[in-house]
Amino acid sequence: MPGAFKQDISIGGNLRRLRNRAGLSQEQAAAKLQLQGLPVSREILSQMERGLYSIRISVFLALKELYGAEFSEFFENL
Repeated sequence: MPGAFKQDISIGGNLRRLRNRAGLSQEQAAAKLQLQGLPVSREILSQMERGLYSIRISVFLALKELYGAEFSEFFENL
């Protein structure tokens, strides 16, 4: 259907790229999110990066801060 919107866009590849750019392992990123009171384990972060887990807005905003990224960087090349 021309002009239709894609319903579930995965930003997982961009999450992985931004985490790597920030020099963090999944374990380190998850630990920093947990220190902020966000219940994100390494496994959940892995699932987010594979597009298997929906990201809550609070986590998305924390990742933006943690990775030092602009909002547009999460949606590049989709």
